[in-house]
Amino acid sequence: MAQFFITLLRNISSRRYSAIVPYHATKSSKVSKERGKTFIQVISYGSLIGQTVIYTCVFIAIIAFLIVDTLDSKDRLMSGIGVILLLSFGWIFSKHPDHINWRPVLSGLILQFLFGLIAIRWSVGRSIFQCLANKVETFLNYSKSGASFIYSDKLVADGVFAFTVLPVIFYFSFFVQILYYLGVMQWIVLNLGRLLEKIMGTSICESVTCATNIFVGMTESPLVIKPYLNKLTTSELHTVMCSGFATVSGTVLAAYINFGANPAHLITASLMAAPAALCYSKLFYPETERSMVTSENIKLEKSTDFNLLDAASKGAVAAIPLVLGIIANIIAFVSFTKFINAFLSWLGLLVGYKELSFEFILSKVFMPLSWIMGVPWDKCEDVATLIGLKTVINEFVAYEMLGKYKEQKRIFGRTEAIATFAICGFANPASVGITLSVLTSLAPDRKENISKAIMRAFISGNIVCFLTGSIAGMLVSDEYEQSINALSLNATID
Repeated sequence: MAQFFITLLRNISSRRYSAIVPYHATKSSKVSKERGKTFIQVISYGSLIGQTVIYTCVFIAIIAFLIVDTLDSKDRLMSGIGVILLLSFGWIFSKHPDHINWRPVLSGLILQFLFGLIAIRWSVGRSIFQCLANKVETFLNYSKSGASFIYSDKLVADGVFAFTVLPVIFYFSFFVQILYYLGVMQWIVLNLGRLLEKIMGTSICESVTCATNIFVGMTESPLVIKPYLNKLTTSELHTVMCSGFATVSGTVLAAYINFGANPAHLITASLMAAPAALCYSKLFYPETERSMVTSENIKLEKSTDFNLLDAASKGAVAAIPLVLGIIANIIAFVSFTKFINAFLSWLGLLVGYKELSFEFILSKVFMPLSWIMGVPWDKCEDVATLIGLKTVINEFVAYEMLGKYKEQKRIFGRTEAIATFAICGFANPASVGITLSVLTSLAPDRKENISKAIMRAFISGNIVCFLTGSIAGMLVSDEYEQSINALSLNATID
């Protein structure tokens, strides 16, 4: 008997195990394994129920808090109704409503609310985020030294867009590439992705992509999971595209700050958009297939640069196409908008309506949307114009217009915050073409799936921005805006 157990221990991990164990022992082992599997399934099922109960309770608690918190303000209460309406739209027009997994939907909303509560309502969190925003702004302002060296102090001091805003993109791209070479960026996005995977129950690839989109843009984030793109399900591809449309990259974040957007709002919006993209994507395009990539077999590619200097140089040069693309798009779209306005003005004169313009049409079309997001009725037209410019043209034109509205005191306080959150995303027609070309070149075998899902991703990416704006509208108060402005002013004085 002793010899039997010794032999058993020696061969426990070997294929010879079945040959040395008697039939009754093998049969007993099989029964034990089946019982073990059943026990694990029961535990897993119980764990799933427990998680669902916890998420539901937390979600109900947050909803109850927000209802009580917004009772004294009809505009903030309207933002809550906006959240419900936007989620209802996603459920009604869902691709597979019978297959919706509510865990990522609820957990994504919870994370979005928690990020908002920490960054907006909690005084300590608010101070931390504003301090971080001020440090980021200070760091990015060092790009003016290089710009002044090339273009002269006068051109930079005059605030010419090409000489003040765009050089920041070269500088930040330079810095991000250094982080990639050191492996810092891969470590951050992989661990953030795994955290989102554990909390929300989404697959590792879509979780990592959403985490990556906090820092880089929609064209760079798919490169992180390039070896696995052909293995993704259609729902996962939809999520990859949705997260790209719903977020903005750190490189262009600097440009928005130069337009006058509040850096604290931009950083908060970027963080809130990551779980929101996963949440809405799984509502609008639920998973019906089995994911082939898990956290155990995913591995992010290392930098191929020779050394730190090579990485830094490539990072700066890599920003050239991005900067040229921004210049080309802004020149083309602003010029075309001017032409459309002239044409509409001519039509308006024919019918006796001189005020007819492209911005006027956008303000009327998107006015109901801005209203359900909690914008006061007298400011809805201005915010609707910004949303329309962002959706139809691009967010650069929208943020430039937001800066003008701020200078003219047409938008301020809580309304400014909602607008900043709502237009913080890449979802525009040009981005659809860019995303389609990038993904089909990286995963040519999935061209048909990508083409079918991209318009849904475009719609869901836009709605994620509006959802983030609505949640910000629920949480932001005039007191919050005053404290943010005070912290920003103190940082500027220091």
